Amino acid sequence: MASRHQQQVLIIGSGAAGLSLALRLPGHYRVAMLSKADLNQGSTYWAQGGMAAVLHNRDTVNSHVQDTLAAGAGLCHREAVEFTVRNSRRCVEWLVEQGVDFDLREDQSDRQDREFHLTMEGGHSHRRIIHAADRTGRAISEVLTERALAATNIEIFTHRVAVDLVVDQGRCQGAYILNQQTGHVDLFQAGAVILATGGASKAYLYTSNPDGASGDGIAMAWRAGCRVANLEFNQFHPTCLYHPKAKSFLITEAIRGEGGKLLLPDGQRFMQHFHEQAELAPRDVVARAIDHEMKRLGADCVFLDISHKSRDFLQSHFPTVMSRCEEFGIDISTEPIPVVPAAHYTCGGIMVDTNGRTDVTGLYAIGEASCTGLHGANRMASNSLLECIVYAEAAAAHISETVDQNDTFIDAAPWDESQVTDSDEDVVISHNWDELRRFMWDYVGIVRTNKRLQRAQHRVQMLQAEIAEYYSNYKVSNDLLELRNLAMVAQLMIRCAISRKESRGLHYTLDYPQQLAEAKDTVLQPENSPLQG
Repeated sequence: MASRHQQQVLIIGSGAAGLSLALRLPGHYRVAMLSKADLNQGSTYWAQGGMAAVLHNRDTVNSHVQDTLAAGAGLCHREAVEFTVRNSRRCVEWLVEQGVDFDLREDQSDRQDREFHLTMEGGHSHRRIIHAADRTGRAISEVLTERALAATNIEIFTHRVAVDLVVDQGRCQGAYILNQQTGHVDLFQAGAVILATGGASKAYLYTSNPDGASGDGIAMAWRAGCRVANLEFNQFHPTCLYHPKAKSFLITEAIRGEGGKLLLPDGQRFMQHFHEQAELAPRDVVARAIDHEMKRLGADCVFLDISHKSRDFLQSHFPTVMSRCEEFGIDISTEPIPVVPAAHYTCGGIMVDTNGRTDVTGLYAIGEASCTGLHGANRMASNSLLECIVYAEAAAAHISETVDQNDTFIDAAPWDESQVTDSDEDVVISHNWDELRRFMWDYVGIVRTNKRLQRAQHRVQMLQAEIAEYYSNYKVSNDLLELRNLAMVAQLMIRCAISRKESRGLHYTLDYPQQLAEAKDTVLQPENSPLQG
């Protein structure tokens, strides 16, 4: 039987953004946090590289800001960039206070005065990536999860999938949530609802993301009336492990930061022909260069070589990569790693202000689901974890000032569970899922054309018509909900890509290879937007 829950705050998502926000709220707020699967299963947990921050006097806020603006290809919002970078040091200090054990420099003996070990990544002009070996996301996720589980005001619900938001007279008051264990759709009501659901890279056939990255928050926000922006900018990580059983395991960019070289199958370097920074060029440049060389040569992959470093160095800095590669018979201390690009990060998303507020009152979005203006046309490496922590703090502060503990809720109707289940449709849903991810990869991938985008638009429109039929006639399931959301976000991605008549940052089209003089965001507004009229 379906149930009803009421809290002051409802957080949909249990990654770095959602966990940070929950822990930043006053202890007297009743908070519900929802996770699609078990805890520590999202993108945060698998983030290897680290978090960018200005932590010593050899670096400056202005330098970090300028690097971010350059990587964003003219579309970053300076206000958002400066806001994020200015707060970077304090957010690192907060994480340390929570118990995150970042790596320290090995060349300083006095632990009390030792600096953090900082690494280099593409697009950065200084070493400013703080990390915990090559499993930074795991270190952050485990510590924050432990803190949240211990907090008496935070109740965590696992195996819950958001269906849709509850909006009444322009205000969000909760969400309908599928309990995967009971099969019922429950009603969660709250004075503030936060979408911390991550990105939509599962729209692509090859991705570094876990299975839950299906664009749920972006799709729900759009259906609720929120604007979205810049969804044509999908970042493809240049180096994912190429192996039939690896399921696109990410090879951290920090390997290139520590001197790793990209090689063609014949052992020749090639990145110096594409960018003056060679292997340390921005990710979009590296991904396109690899894609170009693979297509030119008909190669299945290229190779990343870090074998000039000692085994001890690799073991201490990249234990996760080393261990995972060894599972597939690859010794990175003696041979190069086969790599290919894969969809990695959704740079656009739900439009928000510096408090994480969307167009709908009471609804917030933080982390990869949002579009803050920080990333512009191309996210600079390791700015995303920083964005999660900074905007979680800002949203928590705003919620603390505006959400009344004595809020009353509308008498929302329970979810209609009258639909019948037809198990024969499961295979159709699976087929449509595969078709969506393949045509997005083929037609809306690293290099685009008008013809490919028009084909993708035609396919996604037909697919959405089928999904609407399933959704109205069959009992909701996780697979159906994710397919519905992915198709919606894919359509928004395609619309954004078609409307951009230039090549900028991560959006590269053969029909418009030049960059226009004026940089403009691509903003889409739904018909039910509260801004209409």
